[in-house]
Amino acid sequence: MQETRQAARQRRHRRRLMVGTTTGLVVAGLLVCLAIVMQPDRKGDAARAAATAVANSEESGLPSSPATKSATPSPSAASASPKVKKSKSKKPKASASPSATPSPASPQKAPGTSSLAGRIRGKVTYPGVATVYKAGVGDGACSYGPSSDMMIAAMNTTDYETSKACGAHILVRAANGATVTVRITNECPLPCAPGQLDLSEQAFAKLAPVSTGRIAITWSLVSPSSAGTISIRYKIGSSPYWCGIQAIGHRNPIARLEVSTGGGWRQLTRTDYNYFLSPNGSGCGKAIRLTDIYGEQLTINGVALRPDVVQSTGVQFARH
Repeated sequence: MQETRQAARQRRHRRRLMVGTTTGLVVAGLLVCLAIVMQPDRKGDAARAAATAVANSEESGLPSSPATKSATPSPSAASASPKVKKSKSKKPKASASPSATPSPASPQKAPGTSSLAGRIRGKVTYPGVATVYKAGVGDGACSYGPSSDMMIAAMNTTDYETSKACGAHILVRAANGATVTVRITNECPLPCAPGQLDLSEQAFAKLAPVSTGRIAITWSLVSPSSAGTISIRYKIGSSPYWCGIQAIGHRNPIARLEVSTGGGWRQLTRTDYNYFLSPNGSGCGKAIRLTDIYGEQLTINGVALRPDVVQSTGVQFARH
């Protein structure tokens, strides 16, 4: 009986120990949970800290971290296909003064034109020889077309000077004293020597019998008293995008031909067939300015862009 009561007491003691242990564990667990809840959220704070750092770097212009892609393209990507802005040079504006369009009665002298004459100059006598050729209708390298006056000649290649001699009036004098004035409409290629003139049969006959074939001469540039007025012709195929311009009937040789571009004057390049070309159409159909070898300038307005049509201008260079 006594043993039974002792066993019962031991069982009650064990139960108390178990309840105490369990209670202790529960209390400990509650304390741990409470401690965890009260601790700061490290990951959230880390994320918030990173977001704050990025925001601060964007506001201050500082570079972001390597792991963050910038929304602005890099300079190399932005300049993969660069657009180059071409600067346009300022062109001089045409003068609005009355002298910008000079008339034959009041010729305008071009500045800096003391040596526009090239090889053939006024008041100079050149020695040479005269030969003779069958000129046909009078057409030749100067591209003037048929000539109504057969007092014409071909200039040697050296003095022809890429058609600069075209239209020049030349006084030819033979050793016997006979003279004739001819207009240059053609080129005499090699073996024509410098100073040599190849005269039409009609012109040569004024100096010596055509059968002579070759005579010694001297010649000089003249500015005839009666020369009519200058005409302008656009080359076949001319358009607002390309054109060739020719001056016909000028008293003195042409040194320059320029066209108006709206902001100034553009000098055109002369060909050996006596047209001045505008390869990109600049100035085609607009005002034309002619300068002779003495520096006189004539401005011509109102010439229509009509290919292969001879249009009179009503103006002429002064005599020299």
